Amino acid sequence: MSSSEYPFPVAVSQLGARDSREAQDARAVVWLSQQPGGPIAVVTPQRRFESETLKRLVERPDTLHLTWRGFSAGSLTQRRVVCAWPDRQHLNDLWGSRADAIVVIEWGTAETATWLEVAQPVRLLPEQTSEPASGTHATLSDVGEPLSEDVIRILKSLAQWAARYDSGLKWNEEDKLKADMMNRPERWASVTVEQVRRKCRELKMRSNDIETIVEFLERRKQGRRFNVRSSYRGFQF
Repeated sequence: MSSSEYPFPVAVSQLGARDSREAQDARAVVWLSQQPGGPIAVVTPQRRFESETLKRLVERPDTLHLTWRGFSAGSLTQRRVVCAWPDRQHLNDLWGSRADAIVVIEWGTAETATWLEVAQPVRLLPEQTSEPASGTHATLSDVGEPLSEDVIRILKSLAQWAARYDSGLKWNEEDKLKADMMNRPERWASVTVEQVRRKCRELKMRSNDIETIVEFLERRKQGRRFNVRSSYRGFQF
């Protein structure tokens, strides 16, 4: 079963109660072996790791072992992929891949929270496999007053700009948003982080861009200022 955001099957192996890391790893490998597709690739943070399950998989002659150093999503093309213990950035890198299937082995829930909401993967837990639930996201009306037309227009512009590039938003587009947040504080004063996160997901933005926009809003609500290049310091949408 493919995610609504991925054109191929996606799963996440999560640590359950009275579970072990080895059992968590084994669930990921079993799920992936059941998916159709090309040879297997295993992505780990470093060349050395502790998992005996993944060591056995990596030792197979037909398995490609990749690490974060020099990683490119293009390396996953037409492969079934185990992505072990990724941080937010390396989860976000998966959006550009053309894999046949991907299973993520989760290490910490904070790292995967946004990706889980957007990707809607199959969840692998001890003695339980949960299919993604469609249509369960809350609407904007569930999280307070509706967003203003101004903010919706800005987020739509950001989504359109980000969609032009494989890498997402460019520095100048980020500077425009940061400048507007500082030059028009009244526009953003009543906007919540959750509203922006949900609207960006509705606009099908990539996880990395969503995190960038949300982080800017969180920083402004903390009273922090941004460094904006001189050509955009006066910018307003």
